[in-house]
Amino acid sequence: MRRSAITFAATCVLVAATLTVARPALAAVPYEDPSLPVATRVEDLLSRMTLDEKIGQMTQTERGSITPAEVTQYRIGSILSGGGSAPSPNTAIGWADMVDRFQNGALATPLRIPMIYGSDAVHGHNNLAGATIFPHNIGLGATRDPALVRQVGAATAEEVQGSGVDWTFSPCLCVARNDRWGRTYESFGEKPDLPVQLATIIDGYQGKGVMATAKHYVGDGGTTGGVDQGDTQLSEAELRAVHLPPFTEAVRRDVASVMVSYSSWNGQKLHGNDYLINGVLKGELGFKGFVVSDWNGIDQIEGGTGFTASEVRRAVNAGIDMVMVPTEWKSFIATLRAEVQAGRVTTARIDDANRRILTKKFEYGLFEKPLADRTFTPTVGSAAHRAVARQAVRESQVLLKNTGNVLPLAKSGGRYFVAGKSADNIGNQSGGWTISWQGASGQTTTGTTILQGIRAAAPGSTVQYNATGAGIDGSYTAAIAVVGETPYAEGQGDRPGSLGLDATDLQTLSTLKASGVPVVVVLVSGRPLDIAAQLPDWRALLAAWLPGTEGAGVADVLFGDHNPTGKLPVTWMQSASQEPINDGDGKTPLFPFGFGLTYTGTTESPGQPGTPVASAVTSTSATLTWTAPATGSTPTGYRVYRDSTLLGTVTGLSYQLTGLTPGTTTRYTVVAVDAAGRTGPASAAATVTTPGGTDPTTTCAVTYSASEWGGGGFGGAVTIRNTGATPLSAWTLAFTFPGNQRVTQGWSAVWSQTGAAVTARNESWNGALPAGGTVSIGFNGSYTGSNPRPTAFTLNGSPCTVS
Repeated sequence: MRRSAITFAATCVLVAATLTVARPALAAVPYEDPSLPVATRVEDLLSRMTLDEKIGQMTQTERGSITPAEVTQYRIGSILSGGGSAPSPNTAIGWADMVDRFQNGALATPLRIPMIYGSDAVHGHNNLAGATIFPHNIGLGATRDPALVRQVGAATAEEVQGSGVDWTFSPCLCVARNDRWGRTYESFGEKPDLPVQLATIIDGYQGKGVMATAKHYVGDGGTTGGVDQGDTQLSEAELRAVHLPPFTEAVRRDVASVMVSYSSWNGQKLHGNDYLINGVLKGELGFKGFVVSDWNGIDQIEGGTGFTASEVRRAVNAGIDMVMVPTEWKSFIATLRAEVQAGRVTTARIDDANRRILTKKFEYGLFEKPLADRTFTPTVGSAAHRAVARQAVRESQVLLKNTGNVLPLAKSGGRYFVAGKSADNIGNQSGGWTISWQGASGQTTTGTTILQGIRAAAPGSTVQYNATGAGIDGSYTAAIAVVGETPYAEGQGDRPGSLGLDATDLQTLSTLKASGVPVVVVLVSGRPLDIAAQLPDWRALLAAWLPGTEGAGVADVLFGDHNPTGKLPVTWMQSASQEPINDGDGKTPLFPFGFGLTYTGTTESPGQPGTPVASAVTSTSATLTWTAPATGSTPTGYRVYRDSTLLGTVTGLSYQLTGLTPGTTTRYTVVAVDAAGRTGPASAAATVTTPGGTDPTTTCAVTYSASEWGGGGFGGAVTIRNTGATPLSAWTLAFTFPGNQRVTQGWSAVWSQTGAAVTARNESWNGALPAGGTVSIGFNGSYTGSNPRPTAFTLNGSPCTVS
């Protein structure tokens, strides 16, 4: 999402001035009763809403372009702060007061529907001065630590809640396939396994009551040339294999919202792509939350300036439930109203969007507690949160070179010369999306610079600093050069040409080299840089990524308080001419994906174990087996994880699962560990489904659900599970409609219908269905009269159990 260039309207009307107002009392109505099921409350509220109230719920405006009185007048459903858009004073209390003013405007409407306040809290609450700024996602990807990443999400959520914000536009689950892309640092890595594993950040956010957003759906990291908002030119099979898995995982974790990408897929803008939003995301994946556009994202569907009625219609009909229209929101409301009145957008589609939005507002307790939770306000920038951030920095450091074991540096008795434009620059080390949209160099917020961390880590040594290296001589033990990129965000960071160090850095490095002192380089960057020509001059190289406000975590690794454990989440190019370069593409990198040295013994960590295979599956137990890594140091044990929870460590290649819950599906991964304690990348996940309440003579289980739109339309979602012991290489599902129903469009299978009999055959890319494996397919249909569920299904001719 983009920044806001808007300034906040200074005058707020009295209707929203009281910050401590309680929710007004009213006669009991079902939607106000928290003891009722959410679905019941939603339907009751929906039945009371006018068209204007429903369209208002689908509208998101920027804080600088609206007043609390207008929130009341137009029944606005959501407000956001763009990058760098903050109240004055930019403090946690200033934020909470501002959000409460807007919220009181929403509560002054006849139905008192609370609004949701959103912000790009992408590495901490980064719009708020003094907040804890965590490493950007590329650094978290290097940690390969799902539990730590969950902690990062939870700490961020507390600071976000303490300022009144309910919703973060995070995480970015993009898979960055070209380092030229200006958003590479927002990605956890170049392979889908990493964002899948680290989607635990969603649990961190939402477990603390803050709605998360999986973005940008889908393929934004795969554009040709790494062009931001460009065109991802891939087959559907490639799109599904590389870019869809993180969103499948996000849906599994019940992410509240999904943001659509600015980019295109094979020439079609995602904001108008009915197949990928309605068909795949909502239909096939079964996403139950709401879909939000990006900043003015609908404007790009047809390529003109601003939005047209056609773009509004196409976006909403394609499945976008809430539209981010920062400034032109009044025009949007009028346009959408006209489209509904003309019948080009159905009332059923409007109701579906509202049902999704209102469901999340009820689920997250906004109707009961709409105002800022100020019990969390003191957590902003707290020591506890900064400790989590420092640990994340430590684990994100990737040691790429260490000739002669120059690292770790001695804490006492050394003479160290620190140089480089990013050594004492908290803005540079935090990167884009820090206080402002693009970020900035300098003292932009509070925290510890890398230089300050070095001085604190080595109290018994002499530490001299000059940014350009001026004054260095041969008397120093080592020179520490902290160099790299300056802040940027989104397309402003695209680098179609050189990916090398700038002239300032090269001159600083030349000065240090001329002194004859061993040079240790700390590279502060949001992606790999083209440094192969300079690398022979450096005794050590530490990739620090964009560590955020806790620069002491870098020093912890330099001086050995923490052994470097980070592994490259991306492949490091030999030269920029290799881009795009990714693991497995046959190109020879400077450093391969997963590479990372340590300070102990061998310079190699274990490789990736083979994908676990489940066997002897019962309702309460199963056996996992896997193969040893083909590369890396020799494992002495294997850690087995259920999601991100460590179950145990074994020395062999199998693990007995016990105490499983019948009728559940769970994911397991395996990580190899060697004698030095080094760990390698996690295996691909194995999915284990335990039988429960099913007929043991069947070899498949089917879950069928349907959602009706009104007017004789409905959508069907089908999940097929192979409960037999034999993997399938191809499959055909068959069933019979009991009523007058027709399949009009299908996805993820080849659909056909003769009379009432329906068959769905696998596509070329999803025919393999292992024992215990599942596949999700779906269709849109029409009906007359009633719409009863099919009661019997067969898979390859064998009957299935049905739920």
